[in-house]
Amino acid sequence: MATHHAHAVLPDEPEKATLEGKNKILGFWLFLGGETVLFGSLFATFIALRDQANGGPTSQQLFDMPLVAAATLILLTSSMASVMAVLALHKKNLKQLQTWMTITVVLGLAFLALEIYEFVHYTSMGHTISASAFGSAFYTLVGFHGAHVAFGICWIIALQLQTVKKGLTVVTAPKFYVACLYWHFIDVVWVFIFTVVYLMGMIGGKVG
Repeated sequence: MATHHAHAVLPDEPEKATLEGKNKILGFWLFLGGETVLFGSLFATFIALRDQANGGPTSQQLFDMPLVAAATLILLTSSMASVMAVLALHKKNLKQLQTWMTITVVLGLAFLALEIYEFVHYTSMGHTISASAFGSAFYTLVGFHGAHVAFGICWIIALQLQTVKKGLTVVTAPKFYVACLYWHFIDVVWVFIFTVVYLMGMIGGKVG
């Protein structure tokens, strides 16, 4: 019933149908600008400290690239699922929207599970946050991103629960749209982490 009702009353691009919705999207873009600066600072810190292992394991000794590649594939697939969710939003199809957002959440949880396993494995090898400057920079950057993924999962679940009660409206639609923007952002950040932290770490070891 909620889906049919949405077709009857929702305009095209319901997330931008009201001034409030447009302001939410604009404000969120500004928020992402601040997040970009913050992550940029963490990347710069990591690059400066990545060779300071203090006698502990180095990146080429630590990183399990098949595991990291699997996590990357999972997160990129979740980003595609969120794209499909936005398409369902524009079709005013609540059922499809909920389905794709659920897939996004499940893939996000799988990514977090792999990251937690990775961290446990690294700490067992002596690579802890307090063991070296490299460890501090690594866990701060990668862990901060993981915290963003966890927040995004909780946010999407909360929106899904709200939509079950209120349906898809010009009030709830912008919330889903900005949540998808957020999810794309953390996916883009992970691509940089995969490149700067993992790939450059392994290549640096081979060159050295």
